[in-house]
Amino acid sequence: MTPVSYKAEYIWIDGTEPTAKLRSKTKILADGAEPGVWGFDGSSTNQAEGHSSDRVLKPVATYPDPIRGGANLLVLCEVFNIDDTPHSSNTRALLRPVAEQFAGQESLFGIEQEYTFFQGSRPLGFPEAGYPAPQGGYYCGVGADEIFGREIVEKHLDNCLAAGLGISGINAEVMPGQWEFQVGPLSPLEVADQLWVARWLLYRTAEEFGVSATLDPKPAKGDWNGAGAHTNFSTKAMREGYDAIIEACEALGRDGKPMEHIKQYGSGVEARLTGAHETAPWSEYSYGVSDRGASVRIPWQVEVDKKGYIEDRRPNANVDPYVVTRLIVGTCCSALEKAELV
Repeated sequence: MTPVSYKAEYIWIDGTEPTAKLRSKTKILADGAEPGVWGFDGSSTNQAEGHSSDRVLKPVATYPDPIRGGANLLVLCEVFNIDDTPHSSNTRALLRPVAEQFAGQESLFGIEQEYTFFQGSRPLGFPEAGYPAPQGGYYCGVGADEIFGREIVEKHLDNCLAAGLGISGINAEVMPGQWEFQVGPLSPLEVADQLWVARWLLYRTAEEFGVSATLDPKPAKGDWNGAGAHTNFSTKAMREGYDAIIEACEALGRDGKPMEHIKQYGSGVEARLTGAHETAPWSEYSYGVSDRGASVRIPWQVEVDKKGYIEDRRPNANVDPYVVTRLIVGTCCSALEKAELV
C-alpha cells in the first residue's frame, strides 16, 4: 500500500533590497506529519554569501492550500541563521517582542493592499500605444471598458477565503488594472502574516492567467494615483474613547517620528506622497477628520462616535507589514501608556 502524503509549500520573505520578495518551495510530508524546520540556499535569495549559504526556515503559521486543495498546506516561515539567531532580513523577529510588550492594549490592524496588474510592460487595460481615458470611472467601476482583471481578482479572493485568511473586502482602484484587497482587523502578527500570504496567493493566482501583479508605489508615471497600503489602527482605549485617538495622532507627529516612519514605509515613498492624488507631502506630517490629503485620517464616523480607529495613509503598497505594524504599535502604544490612556 502506498503511504499517504501531502504537499507543504514553504513560503518566506527574502533579503532583496530595497524591497523584499516572496520565495517558496515544496516539501512532501507523510500524512499527519507536522511541517518542520527546513533549509535553503541563501546565496540565491540575497540572504547569504556563496561560501556559507545554508539558511534555516522555521514554520510560524500554516494555512490550507487553496490552489492544490486537499490536505495540502501553505507554510509561512521565518528565516534563521544556522546558529539559531534570526537572519538580518527577518523583520518578523523584530515585531514579536514589541507586539508582546504592548499586548495588553489589544492593538488591531486593517491593511488596505493596493496593487496593479501588468501584462508585459504595461498595466492591464492600457492600450498598446498611448494612454487610456483619465482616471475617475475606473474606481469601483463596472463594465469591460473600465474593469480589467476581475476574473483574477475574484479567483484571488476565493483562494484567500479558502486559505482561512481574514480578508474583509476588495474593490477596483482609480487606474485601469489597479485593485485593492483588505486584510483585518487582526492583531499585529496575524495581520502581517496574512498579508504576506495573501500577496503570495495574488502572484500565484495571477500567474495562471499569464499576468503579473506589482506593488510598485507609482506603477504609471504621470497623472495617475500611486499604490499604497493604508494602515488602519486602533487599541482598546481608542475603541473606547476619543482622547486616545487624538493622542495616537499626536504621537505619530512628535519626536522625529514622522521621518523615522516615512523612511521605513516602503521604497519610493517620495514618488507617491507628493501632496497630489489624495496624499500628503512625504516631508510634512498632518492629521485631520475625513481628510484624505492628511498623513493620518480620522474617519468622520470616529469623530461622531468619539471612539474608533485611525488610518495612516503614508505606507506604500510595497511596505513590509511586519515593519509598519511594529512602528505604529511602538509609537502609539508607548505614548498612550505614558499618557495613562490605556
